[in-house]
Amino acid sequence: MIMSPAISLKLSWNFFPFLILVLCSTTESLSTKHSHFREAPQFYNSPTCPSLLYNNISNTNEITNINGSTKMICSVNAVHVAMTLDAAYLRGSMAAILSVLQHSSCPENVVFHFVTLATNDSLNVTIARSFPYLQFRVYTFDDYAVLGLISTSIRAALDCPLNYARNYLAELLPICVQKVIYLDSDIILVDDIAKLLETPLGDEAVVAAPEYCNANFSFYFTPTFWSNPSLSLTFAGRKACYFNTGVMVIDLQRWRNGDYTRKIVEWMELQKRMRIYELGSLPPFLLVFAGYIAPVDHKWNQHGLGGDNYRGLCRDLHPGPVSLLHWSGKGKPWVRLDSNRPCPLDALWAPYDLLQAPDLLES
Repeated sequence: MIMSPAISLKLSWNFFPFLILVLCSTTESLSTKHSHFREAPQFYNSPTCPSLLYNNISNTNEITNINGSTKMICSVNAVHVAMTLDAAYLRGSMAAILSVLQHSSCPENVVFHFVTLATNDSLNVTIARSFPYLQFRVYTFDDYAVLGLISTSIRAALDCPLNYARNYLAELLPICVQKVIYLDSDIILVDDIAKLLETPLGDEAVVAAPEYCNANFSFYFTPTFWSNPSLSLTFAGRKACYFNTGVMVIDLQRWRNGDYTRKIVEWMELQKRMRIYELGSLPPFLLVFAGYIAPVDHKWNQHGLGGDNYRGLCRDLHPGPVSLLHWSGKGKPWVRLDSNRPCPLDALWAPYDLLQAPDLLES
């Protein structure tokens, strides 16, 4: 039986959300088979660190970590860090967590918020075993909230639902968490993360991130977008610049008050009707926030170390100081190291790798 093009197209679009889940879950199962991680050192607060006391909280909400020790998630002295957590990038996440703690002056005040696609006890146990003293909470993200909104992009990894979880942090995290740092899993901190949290957002900004105004901003949207008389005016009156969403400081209270999740979703819904961008979850953020974000020093996101989205070639650092290394792009340091084809800068990631060598497991 021969299908008409219209029927075939309709079937392919209906099948796309299922295909996304299959591709993402297959990547996860292949990447974590027989992975074991060693325990990280414990890090302690310096004497000058403020305490997470019961009477120093914004309300009475509490969390209990996987080990059962209760800590106050709502302390005004907590440094909140949000990351997505999945098997495919678990090795990167473990290294990122270690780097945050190792370079923090108050590591016991850092509270991690991990967003996963489904309840995954093995991921929780892995984190707890490698970081027995880590204060963290795990949130389940309903992938069906975005599956029908995701459009194909230039790289399959960008289409996984967890890439869109950052859009929903204000809904997932407790209401008492008013400010959070969002980090991708392919980063390494080499500075105190509390300094990043202190970034001033001014009177109105919802998001703070390093901006790159020399980048070709028009590249992130299709000719259909720029040729549309109404859409092309979206950035009128805004000094819109590219920013990377892998490192952001977010005022969750302002996000909630401004209903910014809905604004991002509206752009994603339009994208399903007419293709206005190509690059996954980034363009909706640009459409809503570009030109309105608070600036952050470029040292907090030395991005692009994973090369481009096609070949993942080696790249050098941008000029200037470094507080955070970011392997955005196709090439990931753990993959290149395992294949014995590392880039020079991958050597900076290697000391934070907690993966336990197979020969050590057998001894």
